Amino acid sequence: MNSIVAIVGRPNVGKSTLFNRLVQRREAIVDSVSGVTRDRHYGKSDWNGKEFSVIDTGGYAVGSDDIFEEEIRKQVKLAIDEADIIVFVVDVEDGITPMDAEVAKMLRKVKKPIFLTVNKVDNAMRDADAVEFYNLGLGDYHTISSINGSGTGDLLDAISEKMPEPEEVDLEKEELPRFSVVGRPNAGKSSFINALIGEDRNIVTNIAGTTRDSIDTKYNRFGFDFNLVDTAGIRKKSRVKEDLEFYSVMRAVRSIEYSDVIILVVDATRGFEGQDQNIFWLAEKNRKGIVILINKWDLVEKETNTMRDFEAKVRKQIEPFTDVPIVFISALTKQRLFKAIETAVEVFENRKNRIPTSKFNDTMLEVVKSYPPPAIKGKFVKIKYCMQLPTPTPQFAFFCNLPQYVRDPYKRFVENKLREIYNFTGIPITIYFRQK
Repeated sequence: MNSIVAIVGRPNVGKSTLFNRLVQRREAIVDSVSGVTRDRHYGKSDWNGKEFSVIDTGGYAVGSDDIFEEEIRKQVKLAIDEADIIVFVVDVEDGITPMDAEVAKMLRKVKKPIFLTVNKVDNAMRDADAVEFYNLGLGDYHTISSINGSGTGDLLDAISEKMPEPEEVDLEKEELPRFSVVGRPNAGKSSFINALIGEDRNIVTNIAGTTRDSIDTKYNRFGFDFNLVDTAGIRKKSRVKEDLEFYSVMRAVRSIEYSDVIILVVDATRGFEGQDQNIFWLAEKNRKGIVILINKWDLVEKETNTMRDFEAKVRKQIEPFTDVPIVFISALTKQRLFKAIETAVEVFENRKNRIPTSKFNDTMLEVVKSYPPPAIKGKFVKIKYCMQLPTPTPQFAFFCNLPQYVRDPYKRFVENKLREIYNFTGIPITIYFRQK
């Protein structure tokens, strides 16, 4: 299973800049004003052939009356509890501050790999200044400049050494599929599973966070055979407010790593909100099959086009990956439950689709011949051969003379054509353009 790396530290030391560099996208807001990151950001990264999830936490502040900073402190502690590896970021410009010392004191009790990372070291003089951070008692440190990337390669080398080797995937090996039911607290995940299996297997209350640990249930009915996983909300009764949203996503990270298909349960009375999108994009980045279930549909007041409008709004929020099945259900009245499971099984089968190379070339070369990539700087891209790669999830390679001139819009065009011709509904697919 992939590791989880949490980036922690006091406010305004450059955690979000480092996060953006690791995930290679500007996902976290960066500003010189401290306390900009209040929510957590979750991303996917890889180094030396090892994939891992990255969490950008809010700045850890001590002695503040700010209600946000109190919640940030709780959530940093939760991130440390749940992560496999901790990256503790400090600022060479400020030296050791009382807040750094407080975080270091907390981290010295943690029995996990901790990487003390001195940020903003972009010249030799600052490199010498970093020596003082030995006084934090966390051992050796790494010097980086997250703004320009200096030193981040060495840091990632060290982090990847602490990660387990990626497991060999046997495409021929048949195991029972794992369908994880994920979503915000109190969206109806446990009610959905109980309604499916016909018994109160999981405790259900209207208190968010009732489910404490991941629960596996074998489902073997109507010709279907798979494991259903009900994901946990929180562990401790004392943490039921702001921590709850964070913990549900942390648990979803773990569950997603193990699963084949993610069944994302959304509360229809609340809509498809930010935390639902977080979980959706985590599943997409992990290349898992995805089904969206809009639960509690019986509680929504309906007009002629209510369902159509709701679905259109969700698809707008998950662009550009819109080829995802959306099923409107009610766990309470058991409306469309069988349709939901039937759809999840179809998505699982789509994930295993294998297209013969000869047939794939006959079809897709005709498409790219009719609509070739636009010329850039007078350079014409000629695609000569294509194939599906032997990977657990659908990935395709197109071999051409100038792959560097193929832009993202054309890649999306090829993906859309691929989805029109072949059935990959609910499955993220990856397309590479490589040198012939």
